[in-house]
Amino acid sequence: MLSRRFAFLDHPAPLAFAHRGGAAEGAENSAAAFERAVRLGYTYLETDAHATADGVLLAFHDHTLDRVTDRRGRIAELPYSAVRRARIGGEHEIPLLEDLLGTWPETRFNIDVKEAAAIAPLAEAIRRTGAHDRVCLTSFSDERLALARAAIGREVCSALGPRGVAALRAAASTSGYGRLLARLVRAGIPCAQVPIGFRGLPVTTRSLVRTAHAIGMQVHVWTINDAVRMERLLDLGVDGIMTDNITGLRAVLEERGQWHPGRMAA
Repeated sequence: MLSRRFAFLDHPAPLAFAHRGGAAEGAENSAAAFERAVRLGYTYLETDAHATADGVLLAFHDHTLDRVTDRRGRIAELPYSAVRRARIGGEHEIPLLEDLLGTWPETRFNIDVKEAAAIAPLAEAIRRTGAHDRVCLTSFSDERLALARAAIGREVCSALGPRGVAALRAAASTSGYGRLLARLVRAGIPCAQVPIGFRGLPVTTRSLVRTAHAIGMQVHVWTINDAVRMERLLDLGVDGIMTDNITGLRAVLEERGQWHPGRMAA
């Protein structure tokens, strides 16, 4: 069993994550979206970390501005003086991640580290805001996750990287993987954040949830916007759901008596 506990996960389950602030209900990763999620009662906000060419840390998902703003260009190649003029949906500024951490000091942030260049400014933002206990790091790169943990310089909650998820799935689906589980326990990673499936293969199964729970690890599933799927996953015993449909997830959890709003709910 995992011996280390993390304050980030110290909240009644299931955890409800507002993915990009609730992308289906407004301008994703905007301050307005996060504000709406907090007022709805969300304690957990999911966002992404990118840095501009001059090292300014943004809460923004894409590598380029093209899809959701009125400007174009790759963020890592642009100075902040150019990026700050972009507007999400033609209206909203791209927020600084440090500003989000400071604006809602009782809210917890699940942060997907998108580029290696974001690691140093992210570590500094966490240090300046004293946010070590209310962030969880995730990435689609095991190397980036390891570098981010090292840069922060003290224990911080993080999710399994791709190799860890593959190991957990293997251990859940086939006998004889005790060594893999032992390795996961030694790593001390407290949660797996996973999709329902990947390339046609099931990932979030009853066996995977049971295996994770056996070693003290939580399972959070992304990105679930359909109420029927939410219900099925909750019936499997998952510990958290990430959604763009923040009104819908709240309704499902309220109906089940599993909605636990944050103190800043309206």
